[in-house]
Amino acid sequence: MITVSETARKKVVELMTDDGFDAINDYVRVGVKSGGCSGLSYDLTFDKSHAVEDKIFEDNGVKIIVDKKSFLYLVGTTLEFSGGLNGKGFVFNNPNAQRTCGCGESFSL
Repeated sequence: MITVSETARKKVVELMTDDGFDAINDYVRVGVKSGGCSGLSYDLTFDKSHAVEDKIFEDNGVKIIVDKKSFLYLVGTTLEFSGGLNGKGFVFNNPNAQRTCGCGESFSL
């Protein structure tokens, strides 16, 4: 399960609308890919459909899809949004990450 904070929910809905997606019917695709200074980095996009093997969750009114491989790395993660002058944007609070980089966009297990 991946949870979504209230601030992240508001920003997701805003960005989906701006990009022509429907926050009620469309999905936030969250994944992990190779790269970044710690070895793995997070990937967040919007999607109108999902594959049969995708894991589907809904939290705080946000529909989330995760591919099978990424799901193993993201179990228990909370998606948050940090705004303001020093804000980073979307932040993944991942209890599985043993090490993260300074920017918070990559991690290792």
